[in-house]
Amino acid sequence: MAARHGADLRRAAFAAIATPLFLGVAPIFGKQAILAGADPFTVAAFRTVVAVALLWLVYLLFFRRFIFIYPAGLLGCVVVGLVNGIGSLFYYGGLQFLDASMVQLINGMYLVFALLMSHIGGEPIDRRTLLRVALAVLALLLLTTLGSKPLDFFGVGLMIGSALMFAGTVILSQYVLYEMPPTTATLYILTTMGVVVVMAWAAVGQPLEGAALNASMGPIFILGITTALSRLAMFASVSIFGSLRTAIIAIAEIGVALVLAFFILGDRLTPPQSIGVALLIGSILLIRSEDLRPAGLNIYGLLVRDMANVQFQRIAFHRAFGRPEHDNEHRVMESLTTVEMEMIRQMMGADNKPVQPLPMLKNTTLNGPDLSVFLDNLEQTRPRRPDRDQEPAAPDG
Repeated sequence: MAARHGADLRRAAFAAIATPLFLGVAPIFGKQAILAGADPFTVAAFRTVVAVALLWLVYLLFFRRFIFIYPAGLLGCVVVGLVNGIGSLFYYGGLQFLDASMVQLINGMYLVFALLMSHIGGEPIDRRTLLRVALAVLALLLLTTLGSKPLDFFGVGLMIGSALMFAGTVILSQYVLYEMPPTTATLYILTTMGVVVVMAWAAVGQPLEGAALNASMGPIFILGITTALSRLAMFASVSIFGSLRTAIIAIAEIGVALVLAFFILGDRLTPPQSIGVALLIGSILLIRSEDLRPAGLNIYGLLVRDMANVQFQRIAFHRAFGRPEHDNEHRVMESLTTVEMEMIRQMMGADNKPVQPLPMLKNTTLNGPDLSVFLDNLEQTRPRRPDRDQEPAAPDG
């Protein structure tokens, strides 16, 4: 048992290290393909098609059970994939005008934007959040204004748009992953991205011919493989980094891109830009995992997290004990087999165990602020008895 646990830990550590490594090479091979003559839409489209084809092949061979998805979950993946696909077009568009290192640094601000988006629902912004935003803005100014050569601010605008889109992906993915395993969500989100970028390429992309085709297809193919491997490594790892896992992966991704851009593409940063890199890393390190979730505790939201289990238990109960008059006109429930019931359970992402009366996320506890909100809500919703000495108020009119 101990040997198996050690092997699982080593496998998880390898996957966690491989994730930023595969993500960090994206701007390098993307820039090489663009320098070889490919336009950004072609790079985004071909890279995503290769990644999607490889993922579907791996899923059909090894992860067939994760292909099942229910319509509502598919709709959520389509929305996230649409936003992520547009962000991918912005990303490779900015890569055409900026160095690979600068692209990765500006895109790394998506965590800061995600932090701001998490407060759109009316949650107060504390001093820690303001400090993070101030550091990120100062880092952006140092990176874009104090370089050794003038920057194309159209490319900077594209990269800020890319960071905003990826931040939206982070926020929207939380709702999709409530009722769906990340393995299933990854497959359909990336597939939707492929549809979006291929449509954009078909509309405005430029065909590759001759020497440009031969020179750019190698980097694009490698880029597609690393994209698929990064997604596989991402959900193959476990949360061994604790609450700083997302921030550490983002920083490691930036570090890999900077090192590779230095040695392969010859990118250089000025001393003020290096200070900007340090400020950006400090801003990211100040982000905690709970900062990207709504700060207030929604008591009724605890049930939403387990809704797939509740719904499947209702279906199973109806199948076992329902009467004919409770069925629909096609008599669907009474004709369901146990194999079909198991396929429905996998499609819904429900567990094969009883529903908990107060479902919570695994391995989580209420922290101090959440516990205070929980108790305050209980106090406000608790029915109160009128005082004995106080007469009931007379109705109006």
